[in-house]
Amino acid sequence: MEANGLGSQNFPELKNDTFLRAAWGEETDYTPVWCMRQAGRYLPEFRETRATQDFFSTCRSPEACCELTLQALGMEVTMVPGKGPSFPEPLREERDLERLRDPEVVTSELGYVFQAITLTRQQLAGRVPLIGFAGAPWTLMTYMVEGGSSSTMAQSKRWLYQRPQASHQLLRILTDALVPYLVGQVAAGAQALQLFESHAGHLGPQLFNKFALPYIRDVAKRVKARLQEAGLAPVPMIIFAKDGHFALEELAQAGYEVVGLDWTVAPKKARERVGKSVTLQGNLDPCALYASEEEIGQLVQQMLDDFGPKRYIANLGHGLYPDMDPEHVGAFVDAVHRHSRLLRQN
Repeated sequence: MEANGLGSQNFPELKNDTFLRAAWGEETDYTPVWCMRQAGRYLPEFRETRATQDFFSTCRSPEACCELTLQALGMEVTMVPGKGPSFPEPLREERDLERLRDPEVVTSELGYVFQAITLTRQQLAGRVPLIGFAGAPWTLMTYMVEGGSSSTMAQSKRWLYQRPQASHQLLRILTDALVPYLVGQVAAGAQALQLFESHAGHLGPQLFNKFALPYIRDVAKRVKARLQEAGLAPVPMIIFAKDGHFALEELAQAGYEVVGLDWTVAPKKARERVGKSVTLQGNLDPCALYASEEEIGQLVQQMLDDFGPKRYIANLGHGLYPDMDPEHVGAFVDAVHRHSRLLRQN
């Protein structure tokens, strides 16, 4: 499959594959690190130019990626400043599913996303790998039913309890839309994929195992199969289920190379629970970046000691917040590189 004819691009040679090797579980000279939440959310220079860059103004967070997918399914979306994506006509009844468009047409609606991915990959000039991402089915469902963000997800969970069959129907539609969308991102130049289950924490173990996990598994299985069918090289896949600490073992066996952790999970315990078959990613509290640069260094050292040098990618336990100082983000990255090199000498 080629996304708008972009799959045959001759991309610049990758000069730094440390992140990809860590994702695949290979040895690395130092621990790779990246931060979730695109620069457009907190870097002043991005915020100033964002108004003229349609794609980058839209794709600045996992929530906005949800917005793209749902817009393509035929749902009207507005961006509310300070709140994120909002859906004026959320799904309220089973019959509302009939107004959703065929999930297979989603990729044809998102050509500009694939073009932006290709352009970004070219502009990166092989300096670092490019990560594609999307919201997971349950998280997408919550936006469709709640009409935006919610502190309780009560409307979405009401669907799970009162309309389980319709809920599964909707989750299948979303999975069917996500698979070609993610494959299209790889064809366009993405070198890894992260699936965000941002609202996992609203589900307990039983609801998660019934309504989230099967679709998380299905996405990984089908994306990998379609990449192979299309003759595209496999890419490592990351699952990040925020507040999904109760499902760590299940997530580690869901078909993803990397499991992302939020800051509520103790690294040593997480490693004990998932074993050595997957790479862990995380999990510094984002608010630690409000600390002094010296304290950030100490916190990073503790985190790296706890995770250890193998099968590990450093990250925050969630996204950057808009008011965070870029200098402190730099201190975080530098500390990871510095201490992880020292760790490997011992």
